[in-house]
Amino acid sequence: MLDRQSHSPAITTETGSEVPRLEDGDALIDRSPTPGKIGFVVLGHMGTAMAANLAAAGCHVIGYLRRRELMDKVDGLGVTSTMDISELFDCEIVVSMLPDDDAVRGIVFGREDGPDGLAAGLLPGAIHLSMSTISTAAAAEFASEHARRGQGYVAAPVFGNPDAAKARQLFVVAAGAPIDVERCRLLTDNLGQTFVLGDDPAQANLIKLLGNMMTATALEVLGEIVAVLRKRGLDPQPFVSILTATMFGGRVHRIYGSKIVDESYAPGLTMPLALKDVSLALAEAEKAGVPMPSVSVVRDRLITGIARGHADLDWTALGLIAAEESGIGALA
Repeated sequence: MLDRQSHSPAITTETGSEVPRLEDGDALIDRSPTPGKIGFVVLGHMGTAMAANLAAAGCHVIGYLRRRELMDKVDGLGVTSTMDISELFDCEIVVSMLPDDDAVRGIVFGREDGPDGLAAGLLPGAIHLSMSTISTAAAAEFASEHARRGQGYVAAPVFGNPDAAKARQLFVVAAGAPIDVERCRLLTDNLGQTFVLGDDPAQANLIKLLGNMMTATALEVLGEIVAVLRKRGLDPQPFVSILTATMFGGRVHRIYGSKIVDESYAPGLTMPLALKDVSLALAEAEKAGVPMPSVSVVRDRLITGIARGHADLDWTALGLIAAEESGIGALA
């Protein structure tokens, strides 16, 4: 574990205020986290694949679960499972991969009538590596609280789905104090490719939200175009094949275009989670005074899909909504 005694820079929050870290000589610090011990909160589809990859890379990973029936599966992946979050408190780094602001807030601060959260439980010098897609305001709040307690906080949301997580092909966008980010690179580089933005954790979450908006609008357009081709009685696959081999050869069009053509809507990022991301991005844009009309359309389409009972489908089901709106479902 790296020595933090001479490397404890202040965190600059989104509001511009600085919160100093505690130095090793300050009160309340009498021991250090266990070097190389990694905590992971909570193990869903993405988190399980990521934790398993870290364990396979030789890390000692302790996975915090809320459902006992998942423990045998997790243990079989080389991850030590626990339902007691306090078993993570002596970890050098604790990774969180959670669905939204409230879930991360509950882990950081704890909940009423429940155990302490990471802020109260982690030792000074430990790092909370937050890989969740959350708001910039929440990232700034968590960074400030951890800094106040002499802990590090690195925001490192990821671009990718569970398949990419299993294949170690995630794109990790990291921001935080340079020494903390560098320590976390030992983990993030085992999960995919790491891009370091700077020392403000909120910036990483803004980039992730805006990136997701580019994906969401691409899915909407793909869905609309596939619906046009089908209404004209044509097979949409040649169109997708030609375009992804020429003008639109990026991962989003190649991967999701074929899924929309194949009507493969198995859960990855479910529609409610996609709606959460869209709503957060629109709030960020409103705060900046920037209209995002195309993203507003996607928001309404996601709301429509959820209202029609498609909440358990992946956001590629924007293609399904486009088909339904065109009357394809009624003609089938």
